[in-house]
This record gives sequence, C-alpha cells and structure tokens, in this order.
Amino acid sequence: MTGLRFVAALLVFTAHILWFTRLVPDGIGTALKLTFSLAGPYGVGFFFVLSGFVLTWTARPDDTARSFWRRRLVKIGPVHLVTFGLAALLVTSMARPTSMVDWLASLTLQQAWFPSLHTSLAVNEVSWSLSCEFFFYLAFPALLPALCRMHDKQLWPAVAAVIVLIAGAFLVARFLVPDQPPLTLFSVTAPVSFSQVWFVYFFPPVRALEFALGILLARIVRAGMWPRIGLLPAFAMATVGYPLALCEPYLAGRSGLASVCTAPLIAAAAVADRRNSPSVFRRPTMVFLGEISFAFYMVHLTVIMTAAHIIGPTRTFSLTTGAFLVLVLLAVSLGCSVILYRYVETPLMRRFGRHRPASHGGARCEHDSAEDAARRPQA
Repeated sequence: MTGLRFVAALLVFTAHILWFTRLVPDGIGTALKLTFSLAGPYGVGFFFVLSGFVLTWTARPDDTARSFWRRRLVKIGPVHLVTFGLAALLVTSMARPTSMVDWLASLTLQQAWFPSLHTSLAVNEVSWSLSCEFFFYLAFPALLPALCRMHDKQLWPAVAAVIVLIAGAFLVARFLVPDQPPLTLFSVTAPVSFSQVWFVYFFPPVRALEFALGILLARIVRAGMWPRIGLLPAFAMATVGYPLALCEPYLAGRSGLASVCTAPLIAAAAVADRRNSPSVFRRPTMVFLGEISFAFYMVHLTVIMTAAHIIGPTRTFSLTTGAFLVLVLLAVSLGCSVILYRYVETPLMRRFGRHRPASHGGARCEHDSAEDAARRPQA
C-alpha cells in the first residue's frame, strides 16, 4: 500500500504542472490538460479512502484519543509548517492578494471549511486536503469504535450506504446548491459555481464519507470477507475508473464517486501485503517513494508555482525542452521531499510520534495477528 501512495501523488503533480504552466506546447499541452483534468481529484480521493483504511488497519486496542491525536499532529504538523512558510514567501513575492482570514485559516488547517475560492486555496493551495484530514483525525477516535461495533454481516450494507450518501452529496450539490455565479476555472465540460465545487470537493464532512469507506474496507479485509480480486484486476478497475470519471457530469467526477473506483485497489493491496505477494509496488524504490509522498504532495505545487513565476506562466517551449523542464521540476520536487522527509518528518516522528500504550484502552477493533502487525503500512 505504501508504494501506491506515490502513484496517487504523481497524478496530482501531473495535473498541477499541466494546469499552472505551459511547459508542454499548445495542442499536446491542451490535450493532456483535458485528459488529466481530474487526475488531481482522483489522487486526492484515493488518499482519503487510504487514510481511513490504514488508520483502521494500524489501530491498537490500547490506544487513546490523546495519543492518537499527538501522533497525527507530529506526522502532519512540521511538514505543513515548513511548506506553509515556503509558500508564504512565494505568495509575498508575487504580491498575491491574501487576507488575514486566508493566512490564519491556511496556517491552522481550517481553510476547507470556508466556501470561498481564495480562502480554500490560500497560501499552500494543496493543504486544503490536509484541512480535511485534520477533521478526519479529530473524528477518528469516536468514529472507529462506532463502526467496529457493527457485526460483520452489516459491513457490506454499510459500504453500500456510504456510497449512496456520496452519490447523495453530488445530487445535493447539483440540484440544491446554487449554480450561480458560474465558475469556469475548475470546469471542463460545463460551468458550475464554486459553491457546488466546494460542497462536493472541499467540505470536510462530505469528504469524510470516503474516509469512512476506508474504515469499512479495512474491517472487511480483516474479517476475511474481501472477494478474491487480485492486485492486477483491482489496478485495472482503478485505471478504468478514471476515464469513467471524465465521462461523468463534472461535479460527479470531482466528488467522492470517483474515489469508489480506487477502493478495490486499496483492499487488494492490503491482501497482497498480508500474503507477501510479489508486486512492483513493494520494491524498495517504490516503498521509499511512497514514504516521501506526503512531503512530495505538500511541496510540489510551491516548486511548480515558483518555476512558473520565474519562467513566466504563459511562456511556451518546444516539446523536447518542455518535457525536459517537467522532469527537472519533478526531480526538484523529489529532492525537496527527501530533505523534508529525512530532516523534518522522520526525526520528529521518532522523537514524538511513538505509540504510548494506555493502561485502559478505548474501544477498538480486534487485535491484528502477529503476522498482520509485522506488515502494517506506514500510517
């Protein structure tokens, strides 16, 4: 599962470099921009489902809410503060209009709660998803015991119910949320309002449905109820799911409905990890790239935007030069990610992110076997 993280992060990188630069020449660049217009949302949705799955997969019966929150804060906080500072330097140098509310909301990871384009995407734009994750983490100590009290026979009906709620959120945005004023910034096939986009894409309680889907999937796999869908067929399902998302109404493709297609891949990867099945995603290089994927996700857009600011956002190049510059920016983003991972994330996690068992643990799902525990993915 760790190796798959980088694939999702690379989808987000691809979408952003096509959207915020014109390094790839017109014609090819326009075609790729349309093709990868939902690659970012597809990758982010994968992360939301994966987050619920992994946190449930690694949950301990002797854990406490306070210990869990401390570890999550240590995991995301330092990298967020460093990348926030880097993005703040870029925003200041570009003299981008940013209000005090924008600064504070972004710094405290509350920006996704604001139905405002400028606030939701203030400073380090990609950190809006961390705002959702922050909400998930706050709710997890209460959400997990509630879902773990379900009988195994209720798990698949619960998954169906969550998918229905995700579809319902899209319908609410489509028919009940005002579609004016139209906003074409995010739309490729039809104009929508930012309020509609915000409701299905940014609003943390709506995105928490994908997080809950991940929790239920982890319980299903742990209970041995996952059907025999191998990693390759599951990867094919996730791959086919993307063009299906492009064919859906825009709000549906940007909502959690697209994430449902990636859910089987997460469950199949967990089963493959449990069985030690050979996979390209388990090779050391892919595992390492997966480990730095959080830092990569948090820093890559600042690298891209800095390059666009220096080169010029509308400057075009030949296909060869453009492809070379894309690879350079990818390499720079990876280099910054390694630095953040090795000198910010890892040392602080080793110092403050260790599990401290409580004498009386809260309600949790059943213990993993020793074999499962040895194969836990990084949370």
